[in-house]
Amino acid sequence: MTFAQKLKDARQQAGYSQEELAGKLSVSRSAVAKWEADKGMPDIENLRAIAKLLNVSIDYLLDEGESLSMNRLREPVDLESFEKIGKARSKQDAAVLARFPKAVQIYALVRSKKLSKFEGLLEWTVMPTFGIFEAADQINDNDPYYLVETDSRQYLVCVTKEFIDTTELARHISEKQFVIGTNKFKRLYTLK
Repeated sequence: MTFAQKLKDARQQAGYSQEELAGKLSVSRSAVAKWEADKGMPDIENLRAIAKLLNVSIDYLLDEGESLSMNRLREPVDLESFEKIGKARSKQDAAVLARFPKAVQIYALVRSKKLSKFEGLLEWTVMPTFGIFEAADQINDNDPYYLVETDSRQYLVCVTKEFIDTTELARHISEKQFVIGTNKFKRLYTLK
């Protein structure tokens, strides 16, 4: 994801229009539009101000990779050693509860693919009843995801048959529906 895409996404997540962000930075709206069109970069002072206003790190904005975190950890897990008890509706739920016993909140998430404009148009016009892109995506990745909140951090957690993948998020997520990279997430139920 490019700086332009990350800036636009972070601005929208923070609830600012281009004009509102420009006003807070004391720049023109066209400057913000130029940055989001990947036709220029803000100076270092504006970059610092953007990161602070949008609650993201400068590293997150400038990293051209798909990185959405400061830390990523992959731990082996034996799902057979967990039982569905309490609020745990599955062994994966139980594994996440055991992994994060001091979490303030744990939300089970529904993940779907964020379709490109072309895929969305094709899906809507040619295959509206089939949902072929989303069906194919669910076949490729049907592992459960969770949003875990501690006192000071948030994590996106994916539980596979063999691992618990934990990614520390670079920005705080408070929305019930949100986008990270090419994935859309929606809160499904609360575990804790």
